[in-house]
Amino acid sequence: MRPNLAARLGVWSAHHRKTAILGWLLFVVLATTIGGASGMVTASDDEMGVGDSGRAAAILDEAGVEEPAGELVMVSSRSADGWRDAASDLSKALTATGETRGMQAPLPSEDGKDALLRFEMKGASDDAADRVQPVLDAVQKAKDAGAGEGISVYQFGDASSEKHLGDLLSDDLTRAEFTAVPLALGILLVAFGAVVAALLPVGLALTACVAAFGLLSLASHQLHLFETTYSVMFLMGLAVGVDYCLFYLRRERDERAAGRDAETALRIAAATSGRAVLVSGLTVMVAMAGMFLSGLLLFKGFAVATILVVCVAMLGSVTVLPALLSALGDRINAGRIPFLNRKGKKGAHASGGIAGKLLHPVLAKPKFFAIGSAVLLLALAAPALGMKTEQLGLEKQFGSDAALSVSFREITQEFPGGPAPAQIVVRTADADDIGSKQLRDALAAVVRDAGKGAELTVHKGAGVAEIDVPLPGDGSDAESKKALGELRDDVVPAAFDGLDAEAYVGGDLASSEDFSDQLSKGILPVFAFIAAVTFLLMLFSFRSVVIAVTSIALNLLSVGAAYGVMTAVFQHGWGAELIGSEQVGAIENWMPLFVLVVLFGLSMDYHVFVVSRIREARDRGLDNRAAIREGITRTAGAVTGAAVIMVAVFAVFGTLSMQDMQQMGVGLGVAVLLDATVVRMVLLPSLMTLLGERNWRTPRYLSWLPTISHGAPVAPEQPATRPVPSATV
Repeated sequence: MRPNLAARLGVWSAHHRKTAILGWLLFVVLATTIGGASGMVTASDDEMGVGDSGRAAAILDEAGVEEPAGELVMVSSRSADGWRDAASDLSKALTATGETRGMQAPLPSEDGKDALLRFEMKGASDDAADRVQPVLDAVQKAKDAGAGEGISVYQFGDASSEKHLGDLLSDDLTRAEFTAVPLALGILLVAFGAVVAALLPVGLALTACVAAFGLLSLASHQLHLFETTYSVMFLMGLAVGVDYCLFYLRRERDERAAGRDAETALRIAAATSGRAVLVSGLTVMVAMAGMFLSGLLLFKGFAVATILVVCVAMLGSVTVLPALLSALGDRINAGRIPFLNRKGKKGAHASGGIAGKLLHPVLAKPKFFAIGSAVLLLALAAPALGMKTEQLGLEKQFGSDAALSVSFREITQEFPGGPAPAQIVVRTADADDIGSKQLRDALAAVVRDAGKGAELTVHKGAGVAEIDVPLPGDGSDAESKKALGELRDDVVPAAFDGLDAEAYVGGDLASSEDFSDQLSKGILPVFAFIAAVTFLLMLFSFRSVVIAVTSIALNLLSVGAAYGVMTAVFQHGWGAELIGSEQVGAIENWMPLFVLVVLFGLSMDYHVFVVSRIREARDRGLDNRAAIREGITRTAGAVTGAAVIMVAVFAVFGTLSMQDMQQMGVGLGVAVLLDATVVRMVLLPSLMTLLGERNWRTPRYLSWLPTISHGAPVAPEQPATRPVPSATV
């Protein structure tokens, strides 16, 4: 039988070790150098917009209207008017920084105990965060000076929050890198019991991430990226990179332990695990491509990032990894760790002992375990029925105790809508019409109907007007959403009815609502695409409609359970304190679609690897039940090790400061854990046992499908000249 592509790549790499290794290193260096020199281009807020809020932002951008970075500082006192001296001194100090403009007179609160200072940062808003430090220092100085006199000072604004976000993202990513990598290495040391064997997967995963970072920087010049894209890429790259190498390396070590010579063991690993890596990687990449159908720039960036890093990790696993294994030979076991590196006296059959014991009752009573595991997953998914999504504001992202969140909460309580007003943008067909009596009357009517605090700004040269409208509530609650709906459905249409003008409502809440609306429209085509692609790839790989359908069903159960856990922890707050988080009342609106796509891709790592081994045993003539037993037990160690590493990496992100990173880490970590245990060890074998020979039947109308080998023809076994140490994963 002709070797498959993975086998040919493995054999070529083993025979051309220097070329493969040097070629990989050259690729990593070039990608990193060129990408670093080009720099990464991040997306502006205007580019991220959709719906009416996106159109409002686009009008201002096309008109050349530079939206300044606004800042709010509230000075509070114990008694009415007790803030006046402190507010006056702070206003002077802020002006003296040379970074502010448009300082307005203090706006008193209704009880007179608070005053709001409103001003803007000079220069372009895009780099205001880089220039806001003197302002932050002046506010901090006023806060320290007033502490002993009963004066409190709170600041919230575009530049200050952006700087805080940027610093937090940088610190979080650094912490994730310096935590996740040693954690993965430690798990691999326990798994393999040898330093070199543990370093190999981590080293390849890191070089794949580094190369992908460079390629992503180049791609960002065509498709601008969101700030968290690099974090997502690192998470995915480390997880799949280590997994792919682990699958490959484990199979090669098992074959050596079974008595194969080095060349035969490597050829079998390339033809089996290498092929599974190719199928899995291709499935993940195509699944990620489904995010392009969302219609959102954020997901397009995620798609490019994950496709790049998975592709690089996959290619490294089937090219340079065989070359390194061939070059290292028995030195792969160098640096043995006492008590961890156990010799497999029974060869390959030494692994999977625990899995075999756990699997015995599952295969004996498949109906009971199939129903029980399905009920468990559905119970975990139940909270997702009440899932609420929203674009979490920065005050929720940072946590309720963060200084920025406290400032937002205090300012909003005394001056509702101040930190996050709605923004009505009006553009006339003829720029001169913006000054007409009809338009002036319409704008005045909107300002009047919008209530206290509405501010009108007219840009005559551009034919554009904008009105900032404070919203009641906290900017994202039901009261705020009701007020936004009245603006969009009643106030604005009534004011500009019959006039030759465009009028759209934007702002933070409007952007969140529009983003969520677009997500709800995009999730169906994305899911349909992913399901169709998964079905076709599994069908072509295994020539079985049943295998293809069950793979989709099992993935959906994992996704549903992840949704349920995320909703329970972050929306309802059940156990949130255990991970250092808190209840925020909603799930980040981009999270459900992202988790769906990523889990559909990642779960294929395990599914393809396990089912390929079952099919391999089936092709050797074992009956369905025996093939399931052998496939599960032989892959249990690798799947367990891979799952532990992936869950550990995701868990690191679950401990970061940003709420969306926490949600992503917990959601993906729980799903992978359930997928590798409940789904792959219980539900999959019990379901395949119940289906029996129907698992492997190819319908007559699909007989034209090519037959793909899941094994590798090998020479008759020769006894090993000396035992090869083997560790049980």
